[in-house]
Amino acid sequence: MPRSTATLPEYDRSAVPEGLVTRRQLRALNLSPGGHGPVAVLRCKACAYRPDQACIHPTRAWLYSVELARPKRTPTLAQEWALDRAMAARSTCPRCKRRYYFCLPLRTQGCCDPCHKGYEPSPDTYMASPAPAGHRLAA
Repeated sequence: MPRSTATLPEYDRSAVPEGLVTRRQLRALNLSPGGHGPVAVLRCKACAYRPDQACIHPTRAWLYSVELARPKRTPTLAQEWALDRAMAARSTCPRCKRRYYFCLPLRTQGCCDPCHKGYEPSPDTYMASPAPAGHRLAA
């Protein structure tokens, strides 16, 4: 694809102007695109050797404007509670009722590995006691 038909301007990795960042860099700045789309394309490393063609590789990145970005939204306590309940359903064994720090293979095994294979789990892999009445959400 010739570079002239590209709808967004393209920049090589060493030539990105100030104020344009990738989505990962926006996240590091605690910003989000704020409903705005990308304003430019960051060309992949391989396309630096073909300056006359547009980059269509999957390794290209979209560039967003820092001026158009908004601060990240913080979830409400009710949203955090709903996320915690969803994660508790994925990380709690239905047999031994232990809540692990990771998601369990409930679709394939139906329980945690210690219950499935018959051994005692390591104490650092699960939460020792249920959550107290106070705010101790995982999200």
